[in-house]
Amino acid sequence: MFYDEAKIYVRGGDGGNGAVAFRREKYVPRGGPSGGDGGRGGSVILEADPGLRTLVDFHYRTHYRAERGEHGQGKNKHGRSAPDLILRVPVGTVVKDAETNKILADLVYPGQRVVVAAGGRGGRGNARFATPWDQAPTFAEKGEPGEERWLLLELKLLADVGLIGLPNAGKSTLLSRISAARPKIADYPFTTLTPNLGVVRLDEEHSFVVADIPGLIEGAHRGAGLGLKFLRHIERTRVLVHVLEVGMLTGEEVLRNFKIVNEELKHYSPKLLERPQVIAANKIDLPGGEENVEFLKANLGASYRIFPISALKGEGLEPLLWHLAELLSSLPESEPVTLKEEYEEASITKPPVTVVRQGDVFLVSGSEVERRVAMTDFNNEVAVRRLQHFLKRIGVEEALRRAGARPGDIVRIGKQEFEFQE
Repeated sequence: MFYDEAKIYVRGGDGGNGAVAFRREKYVPRGGPSGGDGGRGGSVILEADPGLRTLVDFHYRTHYRAERGEHGQGKNKHGRSAPDLILRVPVGTVVKDAETNKILADLVYPGQRVVVAAGGRGGRGNARFATPWDQAPTFAEKGEPGEERWLLLELKLLADVGLIGLPNAGKSTLLSRISAARPKIADYPFTTLTPNLGVVRLDEEHSFVVADIPGLIEGAHRGAGLGLKFLRHIERTRVLVHVLEVGMLTGEEVLRNFKIVNEELKHYSPKLLERPQVIAANKIDLPGGEENVEFLKANLGASYRIFPISALKGEGLEPLLWHLAELLSSLPESEPVTLKEEYEEASITKPPVTVVRQGDVFLVSGSEVERRVAMTDFNNEVAVRRLQHFLKRIGVEEALRRAGARPGDIVRIGKQEFEFQE
């Protein structure tokens, strides 16, 4: 089964907790604190694997969690960091944040990796907090929670040439003739329900990948037929071969069919019309075929190279294939999705702390303040007091007061709730 979309949940492992311990050795008076740090949690990483062709595995399992780091121990023993969780996806997968729809990565090279959910760092043991004025700290940090998010995975096939055209134009027959691919072929609409890939080898130095893209009919960009589902696969192709049926039709009908497909490309993405497009005038062995080729050359010959072919009989294919090979050699390789504007937006400096009132609850947000709260051991009075000093120092208390918080009101930071006290 071919799957080119998936939605998955990923969570990095939590960091291990730091330890609270003191040296208790017979000949070491006042040994001091010896609590070790916790280990770092594992990260969830996506890796492009050229051996995969579909996202089917992510339809049977949608939740992925990396392991947490080990806790620290006494005698300054640090916990072991957890291994990363590597998820392999096909080359050509675009990774998006499901909540914001922002593109996180475009995995177009074999072995390319992206961290989609970082593991939390380990909490520091009490040995880290010893100072000249507090030589025996009785608190340690908890491990930082790992990142979590829902992801959208979209597979866009990596092919040099994309075959486009209306159903039954002969795209699958052409692919079966020029490559070792064996797509399903029959005389009814939407025989091809999934994109098919084939490798064309002309000689030892010339080869390229061709994709048969199904589903283009009038209204495809609005979701009619299979168009919206598979139009994305055209985006990465460097050359488009428009397979146009010319037999058993009038010249006006052939020209109209050509315009229908190009109009759908324009509505989906105007950039697709900027790609080099070659016309394969198919079914010239049928009545009216040769006349319609001349009609096409008179109307479109100034803008497009037109190759009369019969995919069924294998006629006229060699000139078409050598032209494609020469054209591809002059074009740059496919580029990843442009992420510049999205990275620029993500890099805009945001205020460290924001306070928003929702009903009777005051929500405090900010990456640093949420991290500190999550790493505080609320069963330890010293650790809680240290957090209170931090919140006051960075202005959280004042921000709550400006937002209208009064003693006894509920304040939520991350997953923790408190009563506001002056």
